[in-house]
Amino acid sequence: MDRAADTETTAIATKPEASNTSEALRTFTLQKTLPVSGVGSGVIPEHWPRPRSCRRPRERGASPRAGWDTRQVKPGPIRYAWNGGNALAYQIVGDGPIDLLVYFGWMSNLDVQWESPYLTRFLQGLADHARLIITDRRGWGCSERFSPTHVPPLETLADDLALVLDAAGSRRAVVLATVDSGLVAQFFAAAHPDRTAGLILLDSWVSLVGTPETPWMIEPEAWEEFLLQTRTEWGVRFLLGTAPVRDDPRELEWYLRYQRSCMAPGAMVAEGRRFLASSTVAIVDSIHVPTLVLNVFDSGGFRETADYLASRIPGARVAMLDYEFQLWWYGPAQRIVEEVGTFLAGIGDEHALVDRVLATNVFTDIVGSTGKAADRGDQGWKDLVERHHALVRGQLTRYRGVEMDTAGDGFFATFDGPARAVRCAQEIGRAASGMGLELRAGVHTGECELIDGKAGGINVIIGSRVASFADAGEVLVTRTVKDLVAGSGIVFQERGEHELKGVPDRWQLYAAT
Repeated sequence: MDRAADTETTAIATKPEASNTSEALRTFTLQKTLPVSGVGSGVIPEHWPRPRSCRRPRERGASPRAGWDTRQVKPGPIRYAWNGGNALAYQIVGDGPIDLLVYFGWMSNLDVQWESPYLTRFLQGLADHARLIITDRRGWGCSERFSPTHVPPLETLADDLALVLDAAGSRRAVVLATVDSGLVAQFFAAAHPDRTAGLILLDSWVSLVGTPETPWMIEPEAWEEFLLQTRTEWGVRFLLGTAPVRDDPRELEWYLRYQRSCMAPGAMVAEGRRFLASSTVAIVDSIHVPTLVLNVFDSGGFRETADYLASRIPGARVAMLDYEFQLWWYGPAQRIVEEVGTFLAGIGDEHALVDRVLATNVFTDIVGSTGKAADRGDQGWKDLVERHHALVRGQLTRYRGVEMDTAGDGFFATFDGPARAVRCAQEIGRAASGMGLELRAGVHTGECELIDGKAGGINVIIGSRVASFADAGEVLVTRTVKDLVAGSGIVFQERGEHELKGVPDRWQLYAAT
């Protein structure tokens, strides 16, 4: 069945032409003609998208609170969850009937955000409908910072979300994520549907660069130009979707300080490159929670990506809010809050029925086992296999793997993160070599059916087929795994395209080194 037919759509406007040029990137990122001083003298470039007819622009100088009544909710104190030695800042706002985890991309600082009347109003509007759990993503704001040489992978950030929910006393929450944080939220919702009551993707990406599935996205060369500009203009004169800032000197001063308080430019560039190497294209149809896709930005591939997400996520609803490119707490704020409120009102408190989940499947087996068994004799081989099994089970415990099955000298296990799965397979292989054994392994991430607590389905079959192509001492992975572990430090070498027995299409495989 065509999933697009199962998608509810509101206020769809004519799409702009897709563009893969650097000009398209500038369209949704940079306003280079606005000086830092003399705010009112900024000129809107010709390539900036113009307001559409449904937009109600605020009169210059009017209060951001005019015509929009919300409760004055006092934010709670900043607290910390912990992932090992890494502090994860979060803050609870309001006491609504449902938990809403707010996970901003691009900019986030729990302290400084409340100094903008626009952003304060936006958050208070959301708090009219839910108990907000706002968190600074690792590397940002009040959470643990990281070095540009050590940017964590998506699964680590997803672990952070679960720990923040635990610390906030939340069993399940709706997750609202923007832009690059949307990739983390998609992974979290697919891998942890038991913790995800719903998903709101606001101008989210699935891939930052053009791929066969996302040909409308930006060319890597244009992103490099953008990252180079970020190094010199972040927090100084870098203006991202800031229509009201042009007319409000105090807001401009806050905005630039907000950028500086969020992240240093070197880490910003490093994290940007991690996201450039990441993609959730292969996993979005594994999301089975109520989903709202919101689109504000009408250039830079955001609109096409919103359509793509809504067509791939079963039952997703998409709302196109036709605004010029500006951040969500400015012009679009009231419309966003209204859409979110309507969506949250339809979310029940039922327990998740988890019979399908995103998992990473690992298959290992001993190479040349028949010959080794003949050399050692029955008892000697039995003793060696028992040592091997103990080794594998110890590593599964260390890397949070779950043993699904054993067959002779082979193991099948599942993981909730692909980087952990690859590292576990590598460690098992290294340790087994010290016992005189050569192992091979195959790793694939995909949606699995849970039958009596056991994983099954086509993606399990794919994992086993991948293992059959591995050489002795090799860990082979699919492209899905490679795209999800960017930032983990795992290096891959191409092993070409292969036909997997009984599986459609040809599959690009990579060796983890």
